[in-house]
Amino acid sequence: MAIPAYTLDIDTPQPYQVHVGTFLLEQVGQITRSVVETAERALVITDSNVGPLYAAPVIDGLEAAGFATSLETFEAGEEHKRMETLSTLLERAAEEQLSRRDVIIALGGGVVGDMAGFAAATYMRGIAFVQVPTTLLAMVDSSVGGKTAIDLAHGKNLAGAFWQPRAVIADVGCLGTLSDGQFADGCGEVIKHAMIADAELFEELELTPLTPALLKQDLSRVAWLIARNIDIKRAVVMEDERESGLRKLLNFGHSIGHGVEAAEQYRMGHGTCVGIGMVAIASASVTAEICPEDVPERLASLLVRHGLSLAFDASADEVYAEALHDKKRAGSSIDLVVPRGIGAASLAPTHLDEFRRILEVGLTCTHALKKQLDEEPPARERETELNTANADHIDARSYDPQSQN
Repeated sequence: MAIPAYTLDIDTPQPYQVHVGTFLLEQVGQITRSVVETAERALVITDSNVGPLYAAPVIDGLEAAGFATSLETFEAGEEHKRMETLSTLLERAAEEQLSRRDVIIALGGGVVGDMAGFAAATYMRGIAFVQVPTTLLAMVDSSVGGKTAIDLAHGKNLAGAFWQPRAVIADVGCLGTLSDGQFADGCGEVIKHAMIADAELFEELELTPLTPALLKQDLSRVAWLIARNIDIKRAVVMEDERESGLRKLLNFGHSIGHGVEAAEQYRMGHGTCVGIGMVAIASASVTAEICPEDVPERLASLLVRHGLSLAFDASADEVYAEALHDKKRAGSSIDLVVPRGIGAASLAPTHLDEFRRILEVGLTCTHALKKQLDEEPPARERETELNTANADHIDARSYDPQSQN
């Protein structure tokens, strides 16, 4: 059954549209042709998890739209977001004789989007690419905004480029093949958006969490929530495409979260680590009397209700050592995003000595909150009747996250 579709305009210097709905994989060829009219060849880049599931309808659609189409598949996983994989992708583009007027299709989650986007940004000094995200995390966050990157030995996303896609095509039906853990991983970024810009969304998630069960029960509401999250990010990206100011707010939880992710040898999901980072910085902000006292517990509880764990083994020293490689560091300081409450945050340049103290306090509080939540009896979720009729009538394109601050 088809659900209401959303189209959001991203008005960057290279404008493009984000399409959210169902049965969109079959339309990738048609949409791509409309944004790269003169292209002759298309290279679909995917990974070993996504390719067997979704490459066939995408390739069929591209060929029907007149593209000579080839497929390149690399091994799935963050550990393959490396220079070696990028080199393989670039060589394949050259082997297929892609020209500057041709196009790369990124079919997959965040790692695929990063790799394919960076390949597009660097091949022949830049060719068109289209994002086709298949995970919740990629749909609500990484596919929109033009950030592309690979990891280096010294840290995550240290080499990359700002390169906007020509279109983003988010087929919500793809979420049905995610594991519960993969689905929950995307919820970390959804909750992040609510924390920095949308108190109403946070309260809605408290009332009705975004879960695999909701996906089966009400696909229309899931699509609407995805569009609402994209709209939050759209407003930020359009004002600050190159992350010189406002866009840094989207890094809430990431400085500590990336440190946890690396210290745990990338065995934990990105959304889980960002969630830990958000709880840590919120907890430290309470001790500094910047943030209301109830925020860390509400945030931690919401993360857990979305299937995200607050458990981690790395020490504060190990996390700090990895966080020093964060690209938001500049000399002896680092830009931290601190919550001022639910739905509001600000940027705080912080000396590294103070950052270390914040990290130690925050991670200690996170451990304590995990223990507290583990000891509490499971909270009975408040019953709610999903008002999908109203949700369907909300125009995500007109939603202004700034009004929630």
